[in-house]
Amino acid sequence: MEKDSIKLIAQNKKAFHDFFIEETYECGIELVGTEVKSLREGRVNLKDSYASISNGEVYIKNMHISPYEKGNIFNKDPLRERKLLLHKYEILKLVGKIKEKGYSLIPTKVYLKNSLMKVELALAKGKKLYDKREDIARKDAKRDMERKLKDYNK
Repeated sequence: MEKDSIKLIAQNKKAFHDFFIEETYECGIELVGTEVKSLREGRVNLKDSYASISNGEVYIKNMHISPYEKGNIFNKDPLRERKLLLHKYEILKLVGKIKEKGYSLIPTKVYLKNSLMKVELALAKGKKLYDKREDIARKDAKRDMERKLKDYNK
């Protein structure tokens, strides 16, 4: 049996800083041909993107896919809404979770899996300012300890 080949195209690092990630879902994305070519070149920005549910379907918004250079008239709007492909039971589960206070749907990764474009969608809860400061302090302390251990082991 062949292992899944995964090639990471883009990652939303800001999402891990601004949100507590509760669950992640792998979903397909509905694209046109020139968008796929542009994504394969890695020309995508997830920084301010989010997903919303309307009429029982999940849409990703503010995901910027740069127009393909050789696409001319076939290029679409870089910020258009794109439909995400999830199972019905997953969508219903997400609808229930989103109604709770503070939950959002945030795309964390875009990757190529066995020649198919996939988006990792995270169910996330927003961090408060003091949570962000706490995380930064924890990372700094960990970095200092590793540095001291490295010096000690010399």
